[in-house]
Amino acid sequence: MTINWIESFLEASAAELGTTNNTQQAYGSDLKNFLSFVTGQGSNFKTSDRKVVESYLIYCEAQGLATSTKARRLSSIKQLYRFAFEEGLRKDNPSVEIRGPSKHKKLPKTLSVDEVSQLLIAARTMPKNESQQKRLTCLMELLYATGMRVTELVSLSVASVRGQPSMILVCGKGGRERMIPISNDAKKAIIEWLSFRDEGETTKKSLFLFPSHGNQGHLTRVWFFQQIKKLAKTVGISIDKLSPHTLRHAFATHLLTGGADLRSIQTLLGHRDIATTEIYTHVLDERLKELVLTHHPLAQQREKSE
Repeated sequence: MTINWIESFLEASAAELGTTNNTQQAYGSDLKNFLSFVTGQGSNFKTSDRKVVESYLIYCEAQGLATSTKARRLSSIKQLYRFAFEEGLRKDNPSVEIRGPSKHKKLPKTLSVDEVSQLLIAARTMPKNESQQKRLTCLMELLYATGMRVTELVSLSVASVRGQPSMILVCGKGGRERMIPISNDAKKAIIEWLSFRDEGETTKKSLFLFPSHGNQGHLTRVWFFQQIKKLAKTVGISIDKLSPHTLRHAFATHLLTGGADLRSIQTLLGHRDIATTEIYTHVLDERLKELVLTHHPLAQQREKSE
């Protein structure tokens, strides 16, 4: 049963973050190595505690592994346990306070406003029939308008969007709920998709906005990621640059560029800790730099003298 944790985690990371095959293989290799150690300690992913994780790190140190390898292995473990905690597989995260070798924190991949516009236009024309076009358009408009996680999006209840609401209730990680305002374009896309969705005898009875005949009853994260890759190819955006999570980053980045504050963005994204949202401050830094260079009197005088 424990090995299924790895498979579920890898599927989620591929669908939500767009991790490459090489990254997937690295995660899988790291976690299987950790599982082998954990099993040897008479434990498993569900019962292991912080001491087991720390013992594994000592074991890695004794092997003389490179700092980058040790950091990657700890990162894989922390991501697995965070996934397990958020999915309700564990009630705690034994790795949350463990610090590994320092690494340079990568900025999230994002998209320009023009690139997002191209994707939204492609969503209206790429699918083969009108019903699929309306569904994909609704998915993309909602994702960019709200910054929802892809799991939150594909499992959205149809009741939450009935009656043309200005805000929708989203159930996020750990069962935490939040209200998110939606744009006029997103409202229009919902109305148009519902007109097709409600025509089907089986789909109109579904509890989900995006029903499916699969076991979950709604579209899967993997399916949606596949559609986004097709959209990327259609408009000429690198597939490596694009995933459902990239649009979530674009939502936050464009809000911050437009003047929104971090606390508001934290609430909209459903981040428990403001520190998670602070990675977007690189955008704010660039905006503030531009404001100084274009509006500070000394900067203007210098430009005239040149």
